[in-house]
Amino acid sequence: MTEFVLGQQSAYPNQYDPSLLFPIARSDNRSTLGFNAQSTPPFFGVDIWNAYELAWLNLKGKPQIALAEFIIPAESPNMIESKSFKLYLNSLNQHCFADLASVRACLQKDLAKVLGASLQVKLVQPNEVTANKKMNPIEELEGQLLDRLDIEINSHQKADPLLLQADHKSAPITQTFVSHLLKSNCPVTGQPDWASVQIQYQGRPIQEEGLLRYLIGFRQLGEFHEHCVEKIFCDIKAQCKPEKLSVYARYTRRGGLDINPFRTDYNAAWPNNIRHARQ
Repeated sequence: MTEFVLGQQSAYPNQYDPSLLFPIARSDNRSTLGFNAQSTPPFFGVDIWNAYELAWLNLKGKPQIALAEFIIPAESPNMIESKSFKLYLNSLNQHCFADLASVRACLQKDLAKVLGASLQVKLVQPNEVTANKKMNPIEELEGQLLDRLDIEINSHQKADPLLLQADHKSAPITQTFVSHLLKSNCPVTGQPDWASVQIQYQGRPIQEEGLLRYLIGFRQLGEFHEHCVEKIFCDIKAQCKPEKLSVYARYTRRGGLDINPFRTDYNAAWPNNIRHARQ
């Protein structure tokens, strides 16, 4: 049985330790969606992680800080359990590096080894953020707000794929929907995870009330961020049969980290790493 670091009482490390990173095989969840090692999921994409509590020492022992952005391909065999990621980053607090490039190279090497794939790592110092007003602005996701709908919800309602319906008698259209009501629970600790979600959709018009009910149905689901987004993608794809689809969720941070999965089935540009008001 897999023993997650998440949910266990953990002492914060006082020395650099890449062995703290704990991999989770993506195939474990994807098998529940009907995909095995021989089948290819109907999506590709990235997981965008932001770290706000990264620190280390320079060669004189003086603490240094930075913000970090990690862009992890959805095709990587593994993802990283979030608390182990936090503990690993904190293990750098007392470690000496010659410069920012050395920190980035260390992160790149350690994370790629656990993920089983290369990733992009970007480090930004706080003065760079304040000097560049266009860097990491706070904006809301664009699209038609589903939350405007005045609907009645059963508190026990689940994310039933049958709630998702499209009007197959109508001509295909392009739609973008946004909801700030996505909430799921950590499958290990039960703690709530909050997110805003953007769904870009080309196909027969999707029934909006059913889509909102479906998204609200995640409130009692115990699942990781990445898995929630992949379930949303696969359920919409199967039930509504869009010609093009992308799903992007921006989760609020926990422990100095936020996770923002993006999945698509067409050659869309990766989304901008723009924080919303709750992040």
